[in-house]
Amino acid sequence: MIELLSSPEVGTYLGGPRPRDECERAMPETPERRVGLFVIELDGTMIGTVELDRRDAQHRSHARPAAGEPELGYLLLPEAWGRGYAAEACAAVLRWFAGALPGQPVVLRTQTANKRSMRLAEKLGFTEVQRYEAWGAEQWLGVWSPVTPPASR
Repeated sequence: MIELLSSPEVGTYLGGPRPRDECERAMPETPERRVGLFVIELDGTMIGTVELDRRDAQHRSHARPAAGEPELGYLLLPEAWGRGYAAEACAAVLRWFAGALPGQPVVLRTQTANKRSMRLAEKLGFTEVQRYEAWGAEQWLGVWSPVTPPASR
């Protein structure tokens, strides 16, 4: 987890990496269970995470002002990029979510400059709702409806 959060490549579109020493101080010796956080493993080693988290009042969008929507987020170590792991893991989490809470939409935000995330959002079936400026860059907000759960590709 420390490698993931302190990676300059991972932090490119997220405001930069977190300082390694800060991550080490904040990381508990034994991680607690956290609902909605999924670990992506490859051969027994963590290579990333997928998270479904409720949007809070600070992250309301102008197009979808209701707080509390589930938002999909994911992080992978750079050596795992371009191999389909994010698509497979995110699709599995969305299928799980559609079964657990049928009919609830999920949102995803990314910078438009993050071409990989834009392609993944499209592949997963997210539809653009809004583009807006935040954090010094153009942001993209999409919504996924569980009417037709995504296939793992």
